Amino acid sequence: MRHSSLAVIGLSLLLAACGGSSGSDKQDSVTAPSTTPSTRYDLANRCFALQSLANGNYAVRNGAGYTFSSADVIGGETFYMKPTALGEYLFHAKDKSLLSASGSSVTTAATAAPATNWIVDLGPKGGHTAKSETTGQSMAVDPASGNLVLAASAGEFKFVPTTGCTAYPEINTDIIGQTYKGRGINKPVVGFAEVHAHQAMGSEMSDGKEIVGPSAGGVMYGQTMHRFGVPHALKDCAAMHGPNGTLDPEATILDNEPLKFHDTKGWPSFVDWPARNSQLHQMMYYKWIERAWKAGLRIMVVEGTNIEALCEVGKAYASALNPAGASKIDCDDMGVGIKQVKYLFQVQDYIDAQEGGPGKGWYRIVKDPFEARAVINEGKLAVVPGLEFSNVFQCNVTFLPGDNKDGGRALDPLCTEANIDKQIDEIWELGVRELFPYHDVNSALGGTGIFNSLALNLVGYWGTKRFWDTYDCPDVPYFYGAGAKMYDSSAPSGFGSDPLTGFIVSNFQGPLPVYKTGDRNQCNARGITPLGRYALQKLMEKKFIIDIDHAELSIKQDMIDMGKAMTPQYPFISAHGGHGGISMDQAEDILAMGGLIYPAKPNGKGHKDFLEKLKPIWPQGREMALGFGMDGNGLANLAGPRGNGSAPVVYPFKLFEGPDWGEKYAGFAPLTVNMQTIPESGKYWHVDETGTSHFGLVADFVEEIRLEGGGEALDALYNSAEAYLQMWEQIVCREPNMPAQCTN
Repeated sequence: MRHSSLAVIGLSLLLAACGGSSGSDKQDSVTAPSTTPSTRYDLANRCFALQSLANGNYAVRNGAGYTFSSADVIGGETFYMKPTALGEYLFHAKDKSLLSASGSSVTTAATAAPATNWIVDLGPKGGHTAKSETTGQSMAVDPASGNLVLAASAGEFKFVPTTGCTAYPEINTDIIGQTYKGRGINKPVVGFAEVHAHQAMGSEMSDGKEIVGPSAGGVMYGQTMHRFGVPHALKDCAAMHGPNGTLDPEATILDNEPLKFHDTKGWPSFVDWPARNSQLHQMMYYKWIERAWKAGLRIMVVEGTNIEALCEVGKAYASALNPAGASKIDCDDMGVGIKQVKYLFQVQDYIDAQEGGPGKGWYRIVKDPFEARAVINEGKLAVVPGLEFSNVFQCNVTFLPGDNKDGGRALDPLCTEANIDKQIDEIWELGVRELFPYHDVNSALGGTGIFNSLALNLVGYWGTKRFWDTYDCPDVPYFYGAGAKMYDSSAPSGFGSDPLTGFIVSNFQGPLPVYKTGDRNQCNARGITPLGRYALQKLMEKKFIIDIDHAELSIKQDMIDMGKAMTPQYPFISAHGGHGGISMDQAEDILAMGGLIYPAKPNGKGHKDFLEKLKPIWPQGREMALGFGMDGNGLANLAGPRGNGSAPVVYPFKLFEGPDWGEKYAGFAPLTVNMQTIPESGKYWHVDETGTSHFGLVADFVEEIRLEGGGEALDALYNSAEAYLQMWEQIVCREPNMPAQCTN
C-alpha cells in the first residue's frame, strides 16, 4: 500500500466525512451433473429438477409459487443451485426468479436477499432438506394441494440432474482449458508469485451475512466476494460515492478535479470502473483472481493494511461535520488489519462452496512452505496472509512537546516488550506469516523511509505530533532511490496553501520545521529504536517472512546486518521493488542472503526493464526469478498500457504453447485466453487500451511479458513462486524447532 501525493490526506478527510477444481469456468455453460448429489455440497453451480420424496412428483411453477405436479423430470422446473456459503444456496429458476421464504409460503423474488437463502442438508430418508435462513422453517409439500410450503417439519427432496438451467449472474474467467498441476511434491513448482496484494480492502470485510465494517476508512467501494455474487459485490457505487460520483473523494481530492464525475454503475456495465487509475473501486474480485490463477499464479501474499494516522486525520476533520458518523470509523491499524486477515478465511470458504465442498476450492491459505508446495502441486493457489501498516503491535509513538531528542521511547503504553510478544503469538496463530515492521509513518519501532516530501510528513505529524527530522541521504549508488527533495518550509507557501494542509498545520503548536533544500535528497533521521530491534529479533525467532520495504534506509541496513549474523542467514523480501530506498550494496546483500526483490505494479515492459536491472547483481548459480507486487486495492494507480511501439496483445492468445514456452512447461496443456468481457453488457478490457484495470488482467500481463522479453522473461516469471518458497524454507529451516520436512 502506498500513497504519493498530498491529495492522499484529503482522501482520508473526505472518507470520514462522506461517511476440487477442474479449472473449467462453471459460468461459461450449464450442463447436467453426471451423478446424483450425495452430499450437501454437490449441488454447487449445477442444474437440477426438484423431486418430492413424499409424492414422487417434480416441482412446477404455479403463479408466484410452486406445486409438485409433474410426473417426469422433463416437465419440472430447472433450478441452478448457486452457493452462498458451504451448504447454503439460492434456487435460481429458468426465468431468473429465486425461491423465497414468506410467512408460511414459498414464493419467488427477483433479487437475492436473506429470504432467498436456503440451508441445505441431508435428510434421514436419503434425500435433502432445505431450511429458510430468515424463518427457520423448512421446505415441505402440502399433502392436500401438492404446493411447496414452509413447515416446522422438513420435507425431503431429490435433486435430479437435468439441463436447461439459467446460470446465476457471475463474471467469467474467459479462459478455455484446465490449468496445470505440479509434477510431484518434491519437484520445483512452476508458477508466478504475487507478493503484495490487498484483496480484503473494500466496503465490507465479510460476505455480507454479518456486517463487520469497511476497510480503507469507508471510501473504497466493492467487495472481493459477496454471498449473493457479483450483482451485490460490485453493484452501483452511488450509495457511497454519490450520484454520478459527486462525493467520490478521488475526484474531489486525490485528482484535484472536483467536477470530474464518474458513472457509478457497476455490474454488468462497468462504464467507468474498475480502472487502473480508479483507486477507490474494487480491483480484486475473486473471479478476477481466478483468471490470474488459471494463467499460473501460484503464490499470493495478501496483506491487511491501514494507515492509522491518515484515518485519524479524516476522523478529526469529519467530527466537526458529523460527530456521529465519524465515531463509527475504525482507525486502529492492528484491529483493521486483523479483520482483513480473518476475512480471507471467509473468502476461502466461499470459494470452497463454489467448487463443491470444504477443501475443494482452488484458493488455499497456507501456513508454511511445505503446505504451500503441496497445495501448488495440486494445481491450486497458495495464499499467504500478511500485515502492512505503521503501528504494528500497537507501537504508536506520540512525541511530547519539545521532546525532539527522543531516544526511541514508546510513549504509548500499549507498546511494550510483553505486548509485542503477545501479539506476535496472536497473529501467528491467526495465520499471518509475512509482515512489514515499518510503513508510512514513524512508529515506536523506528522511522519510515521517505518517498514523499510533504503528504506523509503532514500525516505523520498528525499521528506522532512531530514532523520528520532529516539528514542528507548517503551519496552512494542506489538500486532504488532513497529519500526525497524537501519543500522550502520557510516560504509562506512551503506547506501548501490548500485548506486541507491548512487544517493540519493549524493544529500544530510551535514553529514549523525548516528543511535543507537543494539537489540532495533528504532521508529520515529516525533510525531503529531499542523496541524496534527487539521486535525484529522476536519476528525472526518466530520465523516470519519480513518485508524490508518502507523502512528507513539506515534501518534496512540494521535489518540486513541482523540477518547476516544468523545461521543460516535470514533472508528478506522487497515486494515494492525497494520502496523507501535501497542502496546497490543493500540490494546485492538481500539477493546474496537468499532474499528477493520484485517490482511494484509493472506492466510487461516494466517487468522486462526490472529484469535487466536485476541481472548484473543476481547471484551466480541461482536461477533467475522475478515475480511482482501489483498492490491491488492498495489505494494506488496500477500499471498503464505499454504504449506505442510495443508489440500488441492479440486476442485470443495461448499460454504454454509456442517457441517462447520451453522445456519448463513440457506437458502443460495449452490455455486459450480470451479478452475479458461481460456478455450481459458488452463491456470488455483490452490490456493495450486500459492497462491493468483489475487483477484479472494479470493473465494478459503474462502475454505482455512474453512479447517484451520472450522465453527468458517468461522463465523468470514462472520461477518466481519456487524462489519465494526457497526463501521461505531458508527462514523456517533453522533451529530451534526445525520442521522435519527440512531434512526430507
